[in-house]
Amino acid sequence: MPSSPKTGVLLVNLGTPDEPTPGAVRRYLRQFLSDPRVVELPRAVWLPLLYLVVLPFRPAKTAKKYAAIWMNDGSPLRVYTARQSQLLRGYLGERFKSQVQVAFAMRYGQPSIAAGLAELAEKSCERVLVIPLYPQYAGSTTGSVSDAVHAAAKRMKNAPKVAVVRDFHDHPAYVKAVAKNVNEYWMKHGRPDKLVMSFHGIPKAVAERGDPYVDQCKRTAELIAIELGWNDARTLVTFQSRFGKAEWVKPYTQETLEKLGANKTARVDVICPGFAADCLETLEEISMEVRDAFKAAGGRDFHYIPTTNDTPAFMTALAALTQEKLHADSDRTLAP
Repeated sequence: MPSSPKTGVLLVNLGTPDEPTPGAVRRYLRQFLSDPRVVELPRAVWLPLLYLVVLPFRPAKTAKKYAAIWMNDGSPLRVYTARQSQLLRGYLGERFKSQVQVAFAMRYGQPSIAAGLAELAEKSCERVLVIPLYPQYAGSTTGSVSDAVHAAAKRMKNAPKVAVVRDFHDHPAYVKAVAKNVNEYWMKHGRPDKLVMSFHGIPKAVAERGDPYVDQCKRTAELIAIELGWNDARTLVTFQSRFGKAEWVKPYTQETLEKLGANKTARVDVICPGFAADCLETLEEISMEVRDAFKAAGGRDFHYIPTTNDTPAFMTALAALTQEKLHADSDRTLAP
């Protein structure tokens, strides 16, 4: 198992504006929505819409949403990812004789992937394991991170050898971490009538072209439900965060919660096993917008259970995943 300080780990999450202002959100959205992996429309069609419709009007509304969840230390996504990086360094330091260097980056926004690789290179890391913090693989998330990592490495004069973890959607330690998080919440607050597992959606056409994301989401949900003893009709799998007018994979989270509310479901709990850190999509979309829709439709009790964040169970799982990948690559060259 590698113990050299020349080994580095780069945690990568989606990204966030630097501050909850229209200008910062505009810069973030411009980078995010310009990625062909994220919006798979022809550039000649999409870019005029982006610059003439989306960027002039959407940032102000989105900035208000970010302001509603902003923490004292900054964006929740960045705060939790930074904590995960720091804690992982400690977990790995206890297991390796020489410390494995750990840094974090964002696919969009700061710190950039290029900056993360440069930080590890400055610490003499010749090998870097990149862990996208997306449990399930999608071309628009993990695929985009892989593109950016290899593009950044090509621009470096003395680039480290890199490997990118594809997914960990069915990793036993991750499944147990999510289930433990839910069980601990239930021990304090009781159990619901329905448990909804909400994943970020993707366009239906993307799934039909062979992206494995939806199947991996369903497998994650099944394994968590089995671990909880809830693999039955009490558990529902849904998809959130639609963008644009095209059909996305169904069932949609908000529509499902509105139906549960209309059916007078007494209590619904929602978890988001596709997110390794709480962010706008969990804290504002689910915990505020979807909660309000559920109650407006007639539902009574809504609980959003925070995602794994920097909990001990998740950090143990992340350390186990990292160790396994470092061990697997210790006797072979990491592919550039």
